[in-house]
Amino acid sequence: MHAIITTTGHDRVGIIAGVANAAAERGLNIVDVSQTLMDEYFTMIMRVELPSGQDGGVDMGALQDHLASAGEALGVVVRIQSEDLFTAMNEI
Repeated sequence: MHAIITTTGHDRVGIIAGVANAAAERGLNIVDVSQTLMDEYFTMIMRVELPSGQDGGVDMGALQDHLASAGEALGVVVRIQSEDLFTAMNEI
């Protein structure tokens, strides 16, 4: 299963490293990443593979809390959602 992590906020040193480390702490494998800087505003989208739990599921709420805490420490907003939900919300 895949998920999409979005990160937004004012640019500063260490955002990519901080979000990537938080993802790695939860066993997420980054398979694609895109980031851009518009003036001083940083945006990043990561596509990640979710680890398969022993019960076959992943606690997305716990992942969101973990990534949000990492983002808070970095001064950015970090969100995660399933790839299917992300795709459905962004289709025209």
